[in-house]
Amino acid sequence: MSAKTTHFKVGNGDMTLVVLDSGRSILIDCKITNDADDPDHEAADVGAQLRDRLARDAQGRLYIDAFLLTHPDQDHCAGLRRNFHLGTPGSWVKADDKILIKEMWSSPIVFRRTDRKNAKSGHTLCDDAKAWRDEARRRVRLFRAQGWLADGDRIQIFGEDVNGKTDDLLPILISAGSTFSTICGVTDGTFTGVLLAPMLADDDEEAEVLSKNNSSVIVRMTLAADGNATAGRFLFGGDAEVAIWERIRDEYTDADLTYDVLIAPHHCSWHSLSWDSWSDKREKAKVSDKARSALAQAASGALIISSSNSVLDDANDPPCIRAKREYEAILKPVRGPFRCVADEPGDDPLEIKVGYFGVKPSRVVAGVAGVLATGVGSEALAHG
Repeated sequence: MSAKTTHFKVGNGDMTLVVLDSGRSILIDCKITNDADDPDHEAADVGAQLRDRLARDAQGRLYIDAFLLTHPDQDHCAGLRRNFHLGTPGSWVKADDKILIKEMWSSPIVFRRTDRKNAKSGHTLCDDAKAWRDEARRRVRLFRAQGWLADGDRIQIFGEDVNGKTDDLLPILISAGSTFSTICGVTDGTFTGVLLAPMLADDDEEAEVLSKNNSSVIVRMTLAADGNATAGRFLFGGDAEVAIWERIRDEYTDADLTYDVLIAPHHCSWHSLSWDSWSDKREKAKVSDKARSALAQAASGALIISSSNSVLDDANDPPCIRAKREYEAILKPVRGPFRCVADEPGDDPLEIKVGYFGVKPSRVVAGVAGVLATGVGSEALAHG
């Protein structure tokens, strides 16, 4: 079978389902609002769309093989408690029919930086983020107690925590800069992930900057399809802003950052590309050359996706029209398209098929966006 990604229509938020060539599923963030669950509301029923794409296990439970939360903002974890089973697998209730998370992919340092940022701003974690944190802690405690985990209790830690807090978790720890291809204790040869961030700060000053700058898990995921091991490279950056991308540019090579599909970070926000405020400076705002370079490693025919509201020529940020123009400029030399999920027809999500010859977005009606008749990333066979 081929691989596929589904990018749900959630407005300014993120929710992406990755189905590997092996059939295993990975959910990256979720935003299932009360409006989305209300059949009388015009919002797309993304919860039902997700459920329709999932399989059931031998016990009749809908499940996700792995669920990555890039960071604990509400627009990345809304609906977690209503739609996903939290707690021991044995406590799953048929009448509730919630989705079982076989393995969590979670970052304690991202939570720590978010707590630090919230303490200064007076904000607090939303209830869904607290529920994720508590479930992650339950699974880590279980691993520490017995040294192994089963499906429904599994967790992989993305990025080291400070002061050696994750030193005893090496079997379930993925360090920044390392590659991984394990899901639920099994090596899956149909994908390879590279964890680009979060990275530990070099000093207290940098730690303060990174805490302020929407620290997120950043991962470049390479999907295999139909026998081609590098059929499609996807770069997911959560809400990471300019300081993070400047650090990424310093730490990694062009090859590490090359993508066929980029999910524009922070819902096409200008803050991922610049230290300046778009609403304050408008066209006088300056691009960070280093951050732009980190986000500009587009392969031939690459696609950039904005998981956001429609990008309009106004003062909003996110999404920001100036950021869209920068991404379009990045794509121009490689002849790739920019797509906004909000502009997909009806309530349908944007789907991208990954086959032997590369990635191919779903078609859209004329007048909404260009119809793509050929695969994106025609150089897929040369990836390395």
